[in-house]
Amino acid sequence: GNQEAVIRNVLEGKDTFVLMPTGGGKSLCYQLPALLMDGVAIIISPLIALMKNQVDAMRTFSAESGIAHFLNSSLNKTAVAQVRSDVMEGKTKLLYFAPESLTKEDNVAFLRKIKISFYAIDEAHCISEWGHDFRPEYRRIRPIINEIGQAPLIA
Repeated sequence: GNQEAVIRNVLEGKDTFVLMPTGGGKSLCYQLPALLMDGVAIIISPLIALMKNQVDAMRTFSAESGIAHFLNSSLNKTAVAQVRSDVMEGKTKLLYFAPESLTKEDNVAFLRKIKISFYAIDEAHCISEWGHDFRPEYRRIRPIINEIGQAPLIA
């Protein structure tokens, strides 16, 4: 497919839009650059199960268990503190959020303190397919990113 061109764009710091079928290797388009680039990639994904699968998959490829994390409503305070600690120590390269979690004030404040390599919005096609009924929080992503700090965007 066109993964190589997409990955090159992301590595060059360009905003990138990717349209591929399910199972077409979209995840690699942000996972590989995240590992290579300085900072933490913020991945915005609509489903907790999807986030968990992605994080588990990344951890199987790395000796560093903190390489990938998610921050969402399923975590208790202790788990959230561990995630934030790994991020601050530079262990984490991919940090997954549900759109609802991204908009929380304490998460925005935390993200403003770290170096973000880029933002990736997973399942972005649902916004146009479902229209305004699809997760209204997705429409708040751009204003939140503006508040956190600019970085390239891949969707």
